Amino acid sequence: MMRAPLDHPTRQVLLQCARTAIASTIGVEVEVAGDRGSPPILRAGAFVTLRVRGDLRGCIGYPEGDRLLAEVVEHCAISAAVSDPRFAAVRASEWAFVELEISILGPIERIADISEIEIGRHGLVAELGKRRGLLLPQVAVEWEWDREAFASEACAKAGLPKNAWRTGATLFKFEAEVFGDDT
Repeated sequence: MMRAPLDHPTRQVLLQCARTAIASTIGVEVEVAGDRGSPPILRAGAFVTLRVRGDLRGCIGYPEGDRLLAEVVEHCAISAAVSDPRFAAVRASEWAFVELEISILGPIERIADISEIEIGRHGLVAELGKRRGLLLPQVAVEWEWDREAFASEACAKAGLPKNAWRTGATLFKFEAEVFGDDT
């Protein structure tokens, strides 16, 4: 069950936290417009997705709900900008073209069957042993995957065979509140 959505000012505070953390890390000065308020006193997992000129340049998250959300967002924003092993670190010269999206995760619940997954509503975690792969709800929509493809890709993300969800991997679903610079 998801908690109540964050209000617009709180979303803006979290986006500002992410932007300030990235700017400081890559050596860009940012002007903070007035008092935007305090970050929420809320513990939750989150992912920060970073695009430059519309192209994915990083997506890093922390799915556990045991840390303060603002700290998680700052850490994930920095990691998405400079530590995602799939991409080159964001450079100061690209700063003007950076777009952010934050996904705040709800509780992660084990599922018995993929029929419990609602595409566009649920994210997915595949887990077997120490391997774990997580895909956000918006990924299945973006790639136009059905439930089977979504489960297969979550397994692949975990470094497992794509059919591992049929042969022993455990699947979990979660909801996420997703917002970005344009929302």
